Amino acid sequence: MYSDVQGFIDLLNTLDEHPFPPARDLFDRDRELIVTRAPGRLDVMGGIADYSGSLVLELPIAEATFAAIQLNTELRLNLVTLLDDEPHHSSFSMSLRDLESAGDYEAARNFFLRDNAWAAYVAGVFLVLMRERDIRFTSGANILISSRVPPGKGVSSSAALEVAVMEAVTKAFNIDVEPRDVALLSQRVENMVVGAPCGVMDQMTAVFGERDRLLALLCQPAEIKNMIALPPQLKLWGIDSGIRHSVGGSDYSSVRAGAFMGHRIINEATYLANISPAEFENKYAAKLPERISGEAFLAHYGGTSDPVTSIDPQREYAVRLPTAHPIYENARVQRFIDLLTASEPHFEELGELMYASHQSYTALGLNSDGTDLLVDLVRKEDGLFGAKITGGGSGGTVAVLGNQTSHTAINKIAKAYANETGHQPHIFSGSSSGSLAFEYVKIKL
Repeated sequence: MYSDVQGFIDLLNTLDEHPFPPARDLFDRDRELIVTRAPGRLDVMGGIADYSGSLVLELPIAEATFAAIQLNTELRLNLVTLLDDEPHHSSFSMSLRDLESAGDYEAARNFFLRDNAWAAYVAGVFLVLMRERDIRFTSGANILISSRVPPGKGVSSSAALEVAVMEAVTKAFNIDVEPRDVALLSQRVENMVVGAPCGVMDQMTAVFGERDRLLALLCQPAEIKNMIALPPQLKLWGIDSGIRHSVGGSDYSSVRAGAFMGHRIINEATYLANISPAEFENKYAAKLPERISGEAFLAHYGGTSDPVTSIDPQREYAVRLPTAHPIYENARVQRFIDLLTASEPHFEELGELMYASHQSYTALGLNSDGTDLLVDLVRKEDGLFGAKITGGGSGGTVAVLGNQTSHTAINKIAKAYANETGHQPHIFSGSSSGSLAFEYVKIKL
């Protein structure tokens, strides 16, 4: 089930020969290591509607991030990350006492942003446990990270990293954290230490995902509704556009801000996703401005309910479309689930729901030339039912729904995309379970 585990263990066993010096001396070979694993995810439906309380459907992918941890007596945090390309290997070290006394989350975030921004995803786990669970660490830790979840492709490499490290730290230090809280605390790392305003669907999938099943999650804030097996005729792929995606980007941030501004103006629902499309059209749509300046919004409404979104008085924000998106997306997800679980699923309608979701992203400005091209290529292929941009949009990966014999069509699309853009896309085609199923393993080098 976990074909990648042995590869990571082999890497650990050959560290004394590794060309990156910080890796060679990281671990004491006479003491045990704890190894944890968390997968990335393919966002099938739901996407950015997660922060507005929508249902989402997520598939854990085969690619995963590993963390190996060993305690030390120096009260230091020593981190090494090994990627496929040696120039991208990194190391970082700091005193846990310095981390503890760094100040509030904003001060810590600014510290990591100045240098070694990647270390915030790992060191942030310690800081969040200190602040949210009042943990006082009496030992330091040496941690090695190796990931097969490619960054910037919209398949949640950040959540896989946060969850793998959170699992490693809590297991190594015997900190009792419920699985759901592993996800929520990992989201806290990304929101407060990294400074990226993500929802929780990525971390929940990295923890609870089951191989070849869609995680149906109600993001209010994190309620697992079901694990849904695809009908045997269907298969999902992800095709990477080569356009780097980031939930810290201005497009995602402004759309998120617009949704929470609309939520504040409506001021009648706990979550936007709890409003039906008919109710929105009849009661609220006409009350929402197409656009509003941050200054005017703050003067009239004071702010939003979202603690990780700030409104810039100097900017103008779209409001009506960002507010409408999660309302309609939640309805699409509910219909998608109904179709998947029906006695006779209508595959073409499933695909049309994916296309409608992609079009809604496009209306918000969260599409990209590359992802639009991939969706257009899917539309032209027999045996493929639908496609959509995933996650936060503005690049990243396109989810594709086809039948079990569509491998040839997927490879044809990848070849056509490479010929037109010069980028050979990565194809995500497998699945694996989350950190809860893997738990951890102990090894000795």
